Amino acid sequence: MTELHEPQFALHVEDLTVTYGAAPALWDIDLDVPPGVMAAIVGPNGSGKSTLLKTVLGLVPPVAGHIRLFGQPLAAMRKRVGYVPQRSSVDWDFPTDVRDVVMMGLYGQIGWFRRPGPAHRTRAMEALTAVGMQDYADRQISQLSGGQQQRVFIARALVQDADVYFLDEPMAGVDRPTEDIIIALLQSLRDQGKTVIVVHHDLTTVERYFDWLVMLNTRIIAQGPVTDVYTPENLRATYGHRVALVKV
Repeated sequence: MTELHEPQFALHVEDLTVTYGAAPALWDIDLDVPPGVMAAIVGPNGSGKSTLLKTVLGLVPPVAGHIRLFGQPLAAMRKRVGYVPQRSSVDWDFPTDVRDVVMMGLYGQIGWFRRPGPAHRTRAMEALTAVGMQDYADRQISQLSGGQQQRVFIARALVQDADVYFLDEPMAGVDRPTEDIIIALLQSLRDQGKTVIVVHHDLTTVERYFDWLVMLNTRIIAQGPVTDVYTPENLRATYGHRVALVKV
């Protein structure tokens, strides 16, 4: 494990356990993600990947353990955190347009009861331009395709100008052009020194997209640089004996 002290980690998780009823969703998790990496969290369905993100973000209460972002508790770091949930968890019939969805990412800075000003609208349009959705700013989100909706939520995270971004399967169900746009944006954030942590499902793209890897199946199986962690032994320990190393 890296010899960084806790404040130097973008994400530090220690002795974390989460249960749903009597069943453990996460068990005794120790996890360290350094700053400035693009990290994938992979594992089989039901392995606790989304639960881990939600617990880190304070959406699911842990039974035990503690979590630090850059050495600080979440309460002190909320303005430095961006989050893109699974698209299936969002009510896309909510009556609002694309620009307003993106500006929701600024409410932590401007307050829920203050009206956004021209500068905020400009930032929202810049984020939409970055994801190729500037021409849809006045469109109702319910009228967008799945890939377009995902781009809007990426824009909502971008406008926060966070230091660490958490994304829950952002490439699930999108077409290849949208996936390419998302990956290019996330890698650009990484190249700017941001930390990007992604729940990911496609093993064929792990080596191409990411430089840090967390392999999870209720417990942490392995973590570290992709070149060290993406091995047949770790894949079998995570997924079972039917999964082989995938290289493309």
